[in-house]
Amino acid sequence: MDAHDDVSRGEFTWKISYFTEQDAKKLYSEAFTVSGCKWRILLYPKGAATNHLSLYLDVPDSTTLPNGWTRNAKFSLSVIDQTNNARSIRKEGHNDFTERERNWGFTSFIPLTKLHNCTGGYLENDTFVIKAEVCVLTVTPPVNIQPARPTDKFDSYFTSLEEFVNAAETNGVTVGSTSCNQDGALTAEIPSLEEIEKAKQSLKECLSDLFKLNMKERLSEALSTLSSARTGLSSEQQIAIETFQANFNDFTSDFLTFEQDNAEFELHKLQRDQMFSVMKKSHETHILYKQSMDDLAEEEEELKRKMEEVKSRRDKLLSDWEILLVESEEVKSVYKDEQKKVAETKKRKRITEERMSRSITAWSNLKAQFC
Repeated sequence: MDAHDDVSRGEFTWKISYFTEQDAKKLYSEAFTVSGCKWRILLYPKGAATNHLSLYLDVPDSTTLPNGWTRNAKFSLSVIDQTNNARSIRKEGHNDFTERERNWGFTSFIPLTKLHNCTGGYLENDTFVIKAEVCVLTVTPPVNIQPARPTDKFDSYFTSLEEFVNAAETNGVTVGSTSCNQDGALTAEIPSLEEIEKAKQSLKECLSDLFKLNMKERLSEALSTLSSARTGLSSEQQIAIETFQANFNDFTSDFLTFEQDNAEFELHKLQRDQMFSVMKKSHETHILYKQSMDDLAEEEEELKRKMEEVKSRRDKLLSDWEILLVESEEVKSVYKDEQKKVAETKKRKRITEERMSRSITAWSNLKAQFC
């Protein structure tokens, strides 16, 4: 791979211990950074629907990158033979990484039989080594643009949810309330004449509870009785009975259809209200989570500030320490020089002391002769 400069190119080595004991379908390496972009290695130890080991280069932070991001990169992935590097396998790729294609690589990198062959050094001491080399050519948008915060997509969604909830409340959705308005035609004033009291009472019960089991048969019987009565009914009542009886099947079918539709309406209304409650609860929980995230962000800023203070104090201490080190070396050097001079002067002092002793003896003898 040809890199434009050292900044745009990087290498990463991933060592996996106890490789044959890995049960996961796929494994991810830790993230590494090249040219300000995060990358990681994606590995299928048992192959991605193939009898070969599958190996890819992946973008780990794709969900937090700005919309429309792209990365054009050249790269290579290598499986290292730890006993004979000449048998290491290296494959190169060149790809535009996008939101839709966040990873790219090689589904059939090395046959699993070859990988696990004991004569090779790919699994030396059950350790598997992969090396990635990445050269970033172009990045859109540039990495110095502030990336989207992890909470931005949540804020966006729940802002729209809040608008939806407010609109629903404005349109009169009230959680937990139900109503059932029935047509006044389902009830009727009941005459009180004794001759048809029983039939009228039955008719009253049927009209009040038309949608209960067997009400249709009881209503038909009551209408038949009342239609044959010659007394105890007003002309208007007789006309109403005859009209209803003449269209009995249509009327009862309409009533029963209405009851079914009304029951279905009430069911969906109840379900809607329940979902509305869930939406409101989700939004309220989101606000709590957002507040917690804001609090954590403040704590993070405070920690950063403290870290900067600690770093400043550490740098000052290191600077003072370096000065002290220089001074100590100077003092040590002077000390060594003085040590040498002490040895030299001590020798000269001893010689002069001997001479002085002879001079004092001669002086004493001279003084004794004349004093």
